[in-house]
Order: sequence, then C-alpha cells, then structure tokens
Amino acid sequence: MAEGLRERKKRQTRQYISDIATGLFLERGFEAVTVAEIAEAADVSVNTVYNYFPAKEDLFFDRSAGMTDRLARWVRGRDAGESAARAVLRELRGEVEAVSPRVGLVDGYDRFLRVIHEAPALRSRLWSLQQETQDALEAALREETGAAAGDPLPDLMAGQICWVHQAVSAAVGRGMLAGRKPAEVSREVLVLLDDIEDLLSEKVLNYAVRGAE
Repeated sequence: MAEGLRERKKRQTRQYISDIATGLFLERGFEAVTVAEIAEAADVSVNTVYNYFPAKEDLFFDRSAGMTDRLARWVRGRDAGESAARAVLRELRGEVEAVSPRVGLVDGYDRFLRVIHEAPALRSRLWSLQQETQDALEAALREETGAAAGDPLPDLMAGQICWVHQAVSAAVGRGMLAGRKPAEVSREVLVLLDDIEDLLSEKVLNYAVRGAE
C-alpha cells in the first residue's frame, strides 16, 4: 500500500528529530544533551519527542528495530541446502565485501562508537539489543527446526551464530576507531570471517539446513 500523507509526515518528523538528536550527541556526548535541548533544537515540544521516542536511548539507537531481527531474517531466507550459520556467514561476507554502512564500514562510524563507549546507558542498551537479536534468532531456529519448547539446542546455536556477528562488529569497530579506511577494514574482516568459519564446529555449520522445496 502507498504511504499516506499522515504516515509520511510522521515518518519525516521522526527522522528529523532523530537527525537533530544524533548531531547533538556526536557534538557534545550522549549524557551532556537533554531531551529538552533536543526538542528546542528540533522546534517541537518535549512531549512530541517522547511520542516518537519513549526513552532518550531510543533517539540514539533509532534504527534498532530493523536490526534486532536481521539475523533471524537471514536464517528464514536461507537458500535450499544452506544451514543457518552458513546463511549468516554469507550475508555478513556480502555486507563486508560491499563496504556497507550497515556493518559500520563508513567514515564517521568511529564518532558513533565513541559516544557509546562514553555513556554507560548506551552500553547497557546495546547489550539489551544484542540480547534481543539472540532471542529473535533463537525463536527463528526453534520454528525452522520444529524444536520442542524444552530443547536447548536452538538457544545454544543462536549463541554461536550471534558470536560470529558480534566478532565481526567488534573487528569493524576496532578498525574504524583506529582511524583506518573502511575499504581497508573490509579486507581485513573478510579474512577474519574465513578464520571464524574455520573455528566453528561441523555441528554448528550443518545445523538447520534447509531442504529442497
């Protein structure tokens, strides 16, 4: 369905508030900026800010909703004959090879990371988002394999696959914080992905293989 005028205006307002907040956070740090200051800079009321973003942390991680289910979506969309772990490895390789901003391979990402590192509230929220990602992946694996409610294997496999994602994210972060160019970091992380795959057991690499349609 085509986006209506009301929905488009709401989306644009939300994005505008988020962009204003991000600029202030990058300039002054997360803890130094108040919601009232964000509202003033965006020329909206404080209540309007909270209508779009229930918590201050949501202003910083404003795109998290599309990220926490990413691994689950990759697993659900895997090819015939492909396992859950190999699907995630393939998708990650594609994004790293493309030097995609979605994995942090973009100039300025180091500033984003420094804001997180300096704010305990953001570090705590990041941990929560990582847990949400693992929970969503576990649910997908449980559904895809038909595992019983008490079967611990989907949870264990989700942990292994999320470790892969977190290891890549950490490597990208280290490279960007060191002032490296995105393309250079990309090449190094592609090598790391090969090393990671070598470390994974055959049980992990062959779990939840999609059968032929």
